[in-house]
Amino acid sequence: MKWIDIPPVWLACFLAIAFAQSRYASMGLTFPGPIPDFLGGVLVGAGLLLIALAAWEFRRKRTTIIPHNTPSALVTSGIFSRSRNPIYLADILIFLGLILRWDAVLSLPLVPVLLWIIERRFVIPEESRMRREFRADFARYERKVRRWL
Repeated sequence: MKWIDIPPVWLACFLAIAFAQSRYASMGLTFPGPIPDFLGGVLVGAGLLLIALAAWEFRRKRTTIIPHNTPSALVTSGIFSRSRNPIYLADILIFLGLILRWDAVLSLPLVPVLLWIIERRFVIPEESRMRREFRADFARYERKVRRWL
């Protein structure tokens, strides 16, 4: 059942909750004006761009993008020179962007919850595996590049 414990599944579940909340339990709360719609679109677009850039780097290095697998190469170029976890950051941006687009005001507290789950379930174990696999290279990379931004 490891295939079900991947970030896109967690993101989809949280998106379903936010969508349902906006549709059936909005309690009359909305984000005022057109700015939240625009900002939501920008966040979703930025998230999709981050995913594309990260996928490109994984492909260039010919290594896995699957979270539970140990990569065959340490990816430190491109977007990974700015963030050690651009895909997970993208998940958070997409989630926040869709909350804004859907007027899911009451779902805003779910953003740090999703961030916490991603960090505990994926980021920390992945970094642990990479520390063991790439030792000094990962230690240098970890000192040079922040986990999120």
